[in-house]
Amino acid sequence: MFTPHNMLKQERENENLYEDFLELSLAWKQKVVVFISIRYNSGMKKILILHTGGTISMAEDASGHVQLSSENPLSTPEFSDVTLVTENAFNLPSPQIGVSEMLQLKNRILSALTNENFAGVVITHGTDTLEETAYFLDATLPTDKPVVITGAMRSSNEVGTDGTYNFLSALTVAKTPSSAGRGVLVVMNGEIHLARFVTKTHTTNVSTFQTPTRGPVGLLTKNGPYYFDAPQTFPHHDISSVAGNIPIIKAYAGMSGQIFDLLPTDKLDGLVIEALGAGNLPPAAFTSLKRLLAENIPVVLTSRCFNGLAEPIYAYDGGGVKLHEAGILFAREINAQKARLKLLIGLQAHLNLKKFIEE
Repeated sequence: MFTPHNMLKQERENENLYEDFLELSLAWKQKVVVFISIRYNSGMKKILILHTGGTISMAEDASGHVQLSSENPLSTPEFSDVTLVTENAFNLPSPQIGVSEMLQLKNRILSALTNENFAGVVITHGTDTLEETAYFLDATLPTDKPVVITGAMRSSNEVGTDGTYNFLSALTVAKTPSSAGRGVLVVMNGEIHLARFVTKTHTTNVSTFQTPTRGPVGLLTKNGPYYFDAPQTFPHHDISSVAGNIPIIKAYAGMSGQIFDLLPTDKLDGLVIEALGAGNLPPAAFTSLKRLLAENIPVVLTSRCFNGLAEPIYAYDGGGVKLHEAGILFAREINAQKARLKLLIGLQAHLNLKKFIEE
């Protein structure tokens, strides 16, 4: 839990201004003791900052290797119209963040927004799995308050580091009223993206985060966020467990069904396939999938293409029409890693999977 303790309050003489120093001991894997400094006026709205680690909190060593830092190098800025409260949730590179950490973040954010009068949340995160955490939070947080996630492609002491700019941009988005009701937002490199559809497209470039087909929903200007369209509404499903074994398998030319035959159905909760084109598979692969479908294992299909939708178009053997008729579910506009999370959420929330996955 993130509940602070041992809070000391000292009222200043001439105004309702407090300076609190809280010492928070967190029982995470690394058993980090976190010190949180908060400066606020009780009349201001509050924004919660959750640091989770990643390149944005790392530094390059003398050999050029990027390493974890014991202390987060990001300094918390001061705004005249908002109070910033900082907590260190984790200090993990994002390949070490899984669905259990995502669930912990969701629970902390939900408590902050519903019970602690926070007006919004900013999360700093490693970029490798940032889109998955963003999607999970977007799909499970029942709130209209701004939740913004950001990161960096260059560590804190590299030339041209982008962490500080992205952090300030995320804070600006989170405190802006027009950011409400848009779901979780990903802010990177001066662009604002919906968590539902954004993805990492480049291994090192600072403009790596893009939204295929749709594009960004807004930009950071000198005067603040500028949104192109009205807010969009997506369903949310508050879950309390993330148990489930759902692998992802990518299709390829000449694929046989051997890899599907090796899957132990008694240990499988679902399967996601990155299919060819608009949603097609080689016939031999389709034949083996029928065994999984016969045992009522949900199979979700996405396209391995970067742009476009997965749709049942072709009616040949292994084509999307035949796959759909057999019971394979088409996740139209999201990639495989997000489809895996969507299926996990659908299973945990006991939803009608066909309606949920294909909506």
